[in-house]
Amino acid sequence: MEKGVLKAAGGMNGQAWNVVGHTYVPKLLTEDAFVWHATIPDGTFVPPHIHPTQDEWIYMLDGELEVEFPDAHARAGTGDTVRMPRGIAHGIFNRSGKTATCVFGVSPARALYELFTELDGVTDPEELVRLSALREVDFLPPPDAA
Repeated sequence: MEKGVLKAAGGMNGQAWNVVGHTYVPKLLTEDAFVWHATIPDGTFVPPHIHPTQDEWIYMLDGELEVEFPDAHARAGTGDTVRMPRGIAHGIFNRSGKTATCVFGVSPARALYELFTELDGVTDPEELVRLSALREVDFLPPPDAA
């Protein structure tokens, strides 16, 4: 990690990614942690998935998100912190009617930075699932259509 200040509007190396319709701007990357700013439009989501090797968290800056765990659903608003331990499935949904902004982090960093670089602009769900599995993010199969 380099010392100094990364300005609010900037991402590392000028980067910003479009991942599942969200804008992710990388802010910090070390072996131990990866942190990014996220802009999450209303009506978008990250399907349920598992990080088997990383703990993940979200600090809400503005707006509201719903986080679905296998045994619980939670709503997070401005100032709240969502904790998603490694190995526990979670899905993240914006059903609030407005854009949400937040800061995400994972520890350890593992290969999530590289994954977001690969997923930038990917719109095919099967390709997203395939690439993610190569980088230790396992998406759950969709529920059966009954």
